[in-house]
Amino acid sequence: MFVPTKHIILNEHFWISPHRALFWEEEQCLILSDLHFGKTGHFRKNGIPVPQAVYQKDLQKFVDLLQYFQPKQVIAVGDLFHSTANRELELFLKWRTDFPNLSFTLIKGNHDVLSTSFYTAANIEVKQNCWQYNEQFCFVHDLSDVKTLDANRFYFSGHIHPGIKIEGIAKQKIMLPCFYHSGNSMILPAFSEFTGLYNIRPKRNDHIFAIVENKILPLQEC
Repeated sequence: MFVPTKHIILNEHFWISPHRALFWEEEQCLILSDLHFGKTGHFRKNGIPVPQAVYQKDLQKFVDLLQYFQPKQVIAVGDLFHSTANRELELFLKWRTDFPNLSFTLIKGNHDVLSTSFYTAANIEVKQNCWQYNEQFCFVHDLSDVKTLDANRFYFSGHIHPGIKIEGIAKQKIMLPCFYHSGNSMILPAFSEFTGLYNIRPKRNDHIFAIVENKILPLQEC
């Protein structure tokens, strides 16, 4: 079982999970990014024998989050799926029928190339570009697509798969996935573990929440 960490943004309560997701308490909303469902199937389709267990682990992790937080809605901040339809996405459609009353919104990412009919069948509402949820919060896949950030709003994004490098006293180094809160934005880690990491360069007063096994390690004022 995982233990989430509370983080307050604009007087709203967000619970940071080591399962690489946020739970927005006031809106009863689960927020994730870069799930890349179907990626392992895409690799196998192209002759690279990645085991399906990788996808099944991610999907089970998603179910664990739904059971723990009991959200009323899910917001995926891009790259929910990895490529064109394959067997794994058929399994996703079957899974979706187990949660018919769960509202599901996708802010379209660069990998979300499936047909409109697939999203309709999966009961997923698709948003383009930067989606303004309310007066305070916006969601966008790639933060760099927003030319000018509104200082009165907070932005959630994904895309780059942020990681933070930790160095030990004997020059050991390890890269950990993390949530990266800088100014009025937060970049979420890739939900899928079958992804690479981008080494972020935090500034003073930034908030880093590294993921270490099944725990959150807050690193502030880096």
